[in-house]
Amino acid sequence: MSSLPIINIAPWLPQNTDNTAREAISKALHAACLEFGFFYLDISEYVDPAVADELATLARQFFALPQEEKDKISLSNQDHARGYQRLKENVTNGKADNHEGLDFYRPVENPDKSRPLWGENQFPSIPDFKDKYEAWVEKMKALGLIVMEAMALGLGMTPEEWLELRSQVDDSFWVMRAIGYPPLPNDSDGFSCGAHKDYGCLTFLYADPTPSALQVFLRQTGGSVVPDAAGLPAEQGAEEGIWINADPLPGCVVCNIGEMWEIWTNGLYKSTLHRVVHRSSNYRVSVPFFFEPNFDARVKPLAAANRIQGTTGTVPDKQPVVYGEFLMAKVGNNFTGGKGRYDD
Repeated sequence: MSSLPIINIAPWLPQNTDNTAREAISKALHAACLEFGFFYLDISEYVDPAVADELATLARQFFALPQEEKDKISLSNQDHARGYQRLKENVTNGKADNHEGLDFYRPVENPDKSRPLWGENQFPSIPDFKDKYEAWVEKMKALGLIVMEAMALGLGMTPEEWLELRSQVDDSFWVMRAIGYPPLPNDSDGFSCGAHKDYGCLTFLYADPTPSALQVFLRQTGGSVVPDAAGLPAEQGAEEGIWINADPLPGCVVCNIGEMWEIWTNGLYKSTLHRVVHRSSNYRVSVPFFFEPNFDARVKPLAAANRIQGTTGTVPDKQPVVYGEFLMAKVGNNFTGGKGRYDD
């Protein structure tokens, strides 16, 4: 296949109680996670698409401000994680990424900007920006729990096992970004955003209608790189496969799984490489939301995954991690001029 599956989450919304339809969606999620690690999630019955469009409009207004105005809410004002980062401040695989961003994290008790990740969010003074973005956070947090429950059924978890898993994500240490992408210079030897795998739980990506920007790597024997990326460095290492475009679809977000699902499923599900190569003439905007485990969650292989793999009673291949410790190690590059992998 050269395109991602489309899965409508509507049967799992609280007002719908058709168990047969829910089971079908859970099976589709399971299949998508096994084969792709990526899929389109149709949320048109969950949230008005115009709401997400407003987020992009507000982000575009912010990125159009003079540089000195944007710098007033720079990362350096807080914990070097929350706030604005300039064009090419992100680095992936040793190359400067051709985008600028505005980052928000779950608020914390007793914020201390001298501690990594423990500062306070910074919002632009643009009217409605803060209210609209915080409302989206609440919608995406609730969506995260809905999708997690649907995935739990697809994995064959018992109700008791789901409740245990839910307790690890019910106070998600979420992240949200607004990202602005000017056209990639023709002489650039890097990317708008270099290839990476997300390291958390679930990513819900809304992007403006710009085509041929987000690319997903599909593992296939004998695959080759898509023509758009000709001349750019190969980023998939020794893996064989193809890079496909994951263009925006009306009413959908692009959803992918992160490394925590690799651990929960003991490698059954795999996080997938993706990148952004934006060569169109417009200024692209995306708003990814990262639904993550609780900061103190101990993530370990699930019994349901072991049952599928027939490994019950054996030593798991994936070692448990405490999510907050894992996160700190991953985004530690933020504090030395690098960047963690929260980009789409």
